[in-house]
Amino acid sequence: MYSAIQLVKKYVHYYINASSSKGHGVHSPFVFDFITNVLNDRTAYDCYDSIEEQRKQLLSNAKVIKVEDFGAGSAVIKTNRRVVHKIASSSLKHSKYARLLYRIVQHYRPYNIIELGTSFGISTAYMANANPEAMVYTLEGAASIAEIARQNFEMLAIKNIQLREGSFEQTLQPLLSEVQNVGLAFVDGNHRKEPTLQYFRQLVSHSTSATILVFDDIHWSEEMEEVWAEIRQHPAVTLTIDLFFIGLVFLNPDFKIKQHFKIRF
Repeated sequence: MYSAIQLVKKYVHYYINASSSKGHGVHSPFVFDFITNVLNDRTAYDCYDSIEEQRKQLLSNAKVIKVEDFGAGSAVIKTNRRVVHKIASSSLKHSKYARLLYRIVQHYRPYNIIELGTSFGISTAYMANANPEAMVYTLEGAASIAEIARQNFEMLAIKNIQLREGSFEQTLQPLLSEVQNVGLAFVDGNHRKEPTLQYFRQLVSHSTSATILVFDDIHWSEEMEEVWAEIRQHPAVTLTIDLFFIGLVFLNPDFKIKQHFKIRF
């Protein structure tokens, strides 16, 4: 993982070199539409307040739980005792990006949505609310965290979420065999190079021309930047959008020329 100073330097470099968030100089009609109708949509949708209220409760929750760490936070699987509000403060996606996920789902209307890394279910709730006709399948390795996520879904009265427990190695492939086609996938877990690339390959093998893949923390570490570079070069990838903290991947073959964008957000 990069240090805070390294991340600041990388963000400054990204910001200087990225295209304007107003869409100036972007010649792709698809990307211009994304900037105009998704990235810059300032509407305060009805579900925002209720989901953020759940986030507030998590950020003040002093309960101690046992957590099995399957990702980059540990070299081996082990059990840790952690405080809920500390997990929430470090693992929950910032509202700026959680709401962007909402707008992506609302705009493109994917039917099957897969999330790798539920945490306490805040980003899950945003995506599920964005298209109630979709089914959101969310995968979480830690049983204690999954239980709190389920409580949040119940409090928010969300019915179109299926949460599956277990490591991604155990749960992802069976799920893909079941749903067949991925509409949208949000990969927010593990943060190691080889496992993340494996998830990417599995998702691509069940993709369509409309599939959207979203990767979290693409500049979080040297490994994740290597992952992002390999994803961009994959033959099935026709367009990517780098928003620094997340990266969007599109697989539509109608984009005849491979295009990569950095956009300020």
